[in-house]
Amino acid sequence: PDAPAALSDPLLAGNVSLRLTLDSRLQRSAQQELQAVVDRHHAKRGTVMVMDAHSGEMLALASVPTYDPNQYYKADLSDLRSWVVSDLYEPGSTFKPINIAIALEAGLITRDELVNDSGQMQFGQWKIRNHDYATAGGRGPISITDVLKYSSNVGMVRIMQKMPAADYYTWLQRLGLDQPTGIDLPTEAAGQMKDREQFVKSKVESATTAFGQGFSLSPIKMMQLQATLANGGKLVVPHVVSGMVADDGRVVWSPERPEPKSIFSPQTTQQVLDMMEAVVDSGTGNPAKLPGYRIGGKTGTAQKAAASGGYGRGRVTSFVGILPIDEPRYVVLAIIDEPQGDDAYGSTVAAPLVKKVTEALVVLEGLPPSAPKP
Repeated sequence: PDAPAALSDPLLAGNVSLRLTLDSRLQRSAQQELQAVVDRHHAKRGTVMVMDAHSGEMLALASVPTYDPNQYYKADLSDLRSWVVSDLYEPGSTFKPINIAIALEAGLITRDELVNDSGQMQFGQWKIRNHDYATAGGRGPISITDVLKYSSNVGMVRIMQKMPAADYYTWLQRLGLDQPTGIDLPTEAAGQMKDREQFVKSKVESATTAFGQGFSLSPIKMMQLQATLANGGKLVVPHVVSGMVADDGRVVWSPERPEPKSIFSPQTTQQVLDMMEAVVDSGTGNPAKLPGYRIGGKTGTAQKAAASGGYGRGRVTSFVGILPIDEPRYVVLAIIDEPQGDDAYGSTVAAPLVKKVTEALVVLEGLPPSAPKP
């Protein structure tokens, strides 16, 4: 953007500093914890971010691989860009709460409804099954909350099958899935979706989208979408620039922010948050539980698309945490790309990292423990 006209005012002569939204203490903690997880699991790369869901302020934006800005000339060129905004990935099950919000907002389901979890489904040559089908089989009729709690792929497909594929596609466009967030960082990539005709004609497209596969987005876009659940349903633009500050502390320029676009009703998002709290209390997100604080969350373990087509052996593990559930404000998102080992899942790799960063967040922000559940 052009330099603010206010900075050319002669009355403002003197040093002017750029102020960021990042909390340097939280950023340092997040970067250290992230590096430790990437090293421990011999992962390809990773990120952990913290955002104020109401303002869009990024309080931490850590990524690996990284470089020393004091010795940037020693860095690998590929490390100079932030993959958090420049690269795309398939989110997997962390997208399920967004789909639940779509289904609730569209009136397709009620929170007390049951869906039949048969454990696996067939779509022509494609078989879709739950991650734990080998051990749990089909669960039969389960609640919408249990669909998230057990991360049931089949349950999600049954829910989204209630919506015509053309309407589902329109909802994904409303979310701006194929649009950048507008964050004030360079080279932001827009997400990739199938074209409308393919999405509507092929039943398997809407089925895989129901559990977060078959499309791709950037980590920062995923953060923006998760923030809609924390702020009552609005698409807020994430940002790292707070403004320009004079030596005496006066703010001499603040960037203009676009009006947030309303996507979901606060009633819908609160219902989804209640379900996400159950995921942390007694589901796959339990490793992110923090005593004294009401936290909602969702795990994700997605297959990685192979360059030759189909899916390879690599996986992307992730976890999103939202807190405090009684007055939601912060979103913490961790994504670890290609962690090694048989026990590398969202619950074992990303959820413990979110817990570590959340522990630092509540201390640095002075966040008091949550009131007991009513």
